[in-house]
Amino acid sequence: MSADQSLEDAVNDAPQLPGVSIVIPAYNEESVIRQCLIAAIYQSVPADEIIVVDNMSKDRTAMIVRQMQQEYPESPIILLTQDREQGLIPTRNFGLNNATSEILGRIDADSVLEPDWVEQVQKAFLDPSVQAATGPVVYYDMPMRRFGLKADDKMRQLMLRLAKHQYHFLFGSNMAMRRSAWEAIRDEACLDEKDEMHEDIDLSLHLAEHDLRVQYWPQMVSGMSARRLEDSPRDYRYYVTRFDRTYKAHNVKKMALKAPMVVFFSVYFPAKLLRAIHSAGNSQGIRRGGQ
Repeated sequence: MSADQSLEDAVNDAPQLPGVSIVIPAYNEESVIRQCLIAAIYQSVPADEIIVVDNMSKDRTAMIVRQMQQEYPESPIILLTQDREQGLIPTRNFGLNNATSEILGRIDADSVLEPDWVEQVQKAFLDPSVQAATGPVVYYDMPMRRFGLKADDKMRQLMLRLAKHQYHFLFGSNMAMRRSAWEAIRDEACLDEKDEMHEDIDLSLHLAEHDLRVQYWPQMVSGMSARRLEDSPRDYRYYVTRFDRTYKAHNVKKMALKAPMVVFFSVYFPAKLLRAIHSAGNSQGIRRGGQ
């Protein structure tokens, strides 16, 4: 057998990497959508499609996406409009239903993907038993970002152990599912008209009910904003207690699953202070640079 034939056989025997769509629900996201799309474009392995689903934004979100379609004509940026109802869940569902790849990635409009995100998603799904995957996040508008990434990774791995691997939760800013897994749960996923639950936790619990395996993949990293810390203590508390309301909707009573609420409550004031100091330092640096 010739060397060329051996190389050709090796290429043919290599596992076929699945295609990846990136779905980005967006409502009034003009301040962040450009940086989100740039990170999605500049990937070591390109996505099949980058779908922004505009949910009746009243700002320049859709216009910025159209501008980027013109600036990056070689990139598969698709702008869809979901104008039947206001809300993240119907907008997310619309995007996932219209995506065409085998793997459906889902991020937020303030997510900034690491350059190898699509590549890592493909690797996570090489195991055919993996039906969904998620990874850690780095808060790009906080100090000590790499330390924060390690802390986020450790916390998510701890949660997996506490849940005895029975449940593993997807994170809406950094997740992907097989198309077949989405099709299995999409008619059951809660619409949450009262906006009381965590939609990503809800998806995770529906996947668990179907014994569809969620894989934690530490190399699948996304950046996200810590803008949630700008919420008032009352609004932040409501956000955190969404965990409890989501569990109750699924009749899940594991005490260990309350750990994320404890963690989120405990970091609010220290993290809010750090963010304020970081923002003030950046503002002073900008003013000095402009003098």
